[in-house]
Amino acid sequence: MRKAMFEATVGDDVYGEDPTVNALEEKAAAMLGKESGLFVPSGTMGNLLASSATEATEVICFQIAGVQIWPLRNKPDGTFDLDEMEEKVRDHEDDHEPKTSLICVENTQNWCGGKVLPLEWLDDLASRAKKLHIPLHMDGARLFNAAVYLKVPASRIVRDFASATFCISKGLGAPVGAILVGDKELIHKQVSTFFLWVGLVLSQSSVYVTWSRRLRKALGGGMRQAGVIAAAGIVALDSMDYWFAGPRLLSSIPNRTQYYEDCTCFSPQLKLWQAIATFGSKIFEVDYGNLHTNILMIRIHSQQITAREFCDRLAMVTEDESAKLGKNTAIIKICPVTKNTVRLVTYYEITDADVEATICKLKFVMQEYESS
Repeated sequence: MRKAMFEATVGDDVYGEDPTVNALEEKAAAMLGKESGLFVPSGTMGNLLASSATEATEVICFQIAGVQIWPLRNKPDGTFDLDEMEEKVRDHEDDHEPKTSLICVENTQNWCGGKVLPLEWLDDLASRAKKLHIPLHMDGARLFNAAVYLKVPASRIVRDFASATFCISKGLGAPVGAILVGDKELIHKQVSTFFLWVGLVLSQSSVYVTWSRRLRKALGGGMRQAGVIAAAGIVALDSMDYWFAGPRLLSSIPNRTQYYEDCTCFSPQLKLWQAIATFGSKIFEVDYGNLHTNILMIRIHSQQITAREFCDRLAMVTEDESAKLGKNTAIIKICPVTKNTVRLVTYYEITDADVEATICKLKFVMQEYESS
């Protein structure tokens, strides 16, 4: 990947003249069965572009999808109630209210523990959205993880979506970037709209500094010779067979344990779950039945410890710990999701030794809390 970045042919991507960026965009669009792609610095920017197509409108999305617009309550499996969605849709021409113009979903569902949205539910959503004449957008930051779980091509998952984003830096191994895909009209409309907006803002010198900084923050920043990082994205897409055990993607996997063992990107999660489950802890719990991809949630059943405190403890090494664990001493960086839930995310570069050290660390720290 670094060799490809070093050797990348570059141009000015602002004018569409970077051949490496163009190649990445075309490859990503083709993989997802869409007409066009747009390389952006982050998934946040891609989602913002996709959701900003029309003025005086509103967006329906997951309640905890990151964008709080007209939210729907999440179910534990990552979906939302489609009947409730239809009740929230506003399609009349009353000037006092916006018109629902977009429905957004996230797949996999991050804060629900990496849940994969069922194809049957997506098909039902698409059928209803079509009748309502409302386009769909998928925040697919970890879209290819969902494809592995469902054992279908990613293009099948986004088949009925007008647009979708996926990150090349989450699970695919590239250092930075995301791709927004959709039809040509959508991609070019977003680019034209936002650059027109930039032009208007920059022409007002009195607000230049404040608004240009805010806009750069909102959109993630403009890029010129972006082929250097786009080259990493091409390698990432070409390497997915390795990261995700691609040859086995459509094979017959007899049971979930075998499925996780066969998938390079998910096997660490299985080992971590099995280890935590065998600890027999009364404080810390993992739910194997809800383990879909590379995100593992640990729930804390104690009023004496918060998720933040648990994360802080895992990120430090005490003298006693160092003496007892020796080479398995480790600093583990995870994040709290709620007051009593933490999230662990694994990726392809984690080795068996890393997993073993993590298990030793978790067991040591959990036993500390059990005995306190």
